[in-house]
Amino acid sequence: MEQNNIINEKTVLDNYDKAINYYWRSSTHNKTAYKRARYLTIILGAILTLISSIASAKFIESSEVLKISFAILTPVLAAILAIVGGFTQSFHWGATWRDMVVNAQKLEKARDIFLATKQEERDLKKELELMYSMLITETESFFQRVLDSEVKPKDMTKDKKTNEQ
Repeated sequence: MEQNNIINEKTVLDNYDKAINYYWRSSTHNKTAYKRARYLTIILGAILTLISSIASAKFIESSEVLKISFAILTPVLAAILAIVGGFTQSFHWGATWRDMVVNAQKLEKARDIFLATKQEERDLKKELELMYSMLITETESFFQRVLDSEVKPKDMTKDKKTNEQ
């Protein structure tokens, strides 16, 4: 079966490897961000609770410098904690980490099935369509998760038909 000379098996495998490497690198970044945000939330929450409790202690109340310091520090820590929480909710690092790992594994599976297929039975066009449909599905899922909305590109064929009438 003769296929397009521009697209060959090396091109398909290179595209798979490029996508797989992207997802593994991105999953590592999201895992790191997720863990840092979780640690910061726990640590800042505990420190904020401790400082709020200590602020009402007699030795703090009796020192004007400590009283002012604790009065400033408590809301500043609360604001930082709210910022970290906001970033965590906005970027969904945990869910994104999970989805990146799953997508990398799905792409590895598809690549390995391609490699296990006899060379004369390989359909390069079908393989590229499979890979890119997986990538597009993940991209749509990502934007829906992060933006909490579905990305629906404008249907250009509908507009073209409307303009022709």
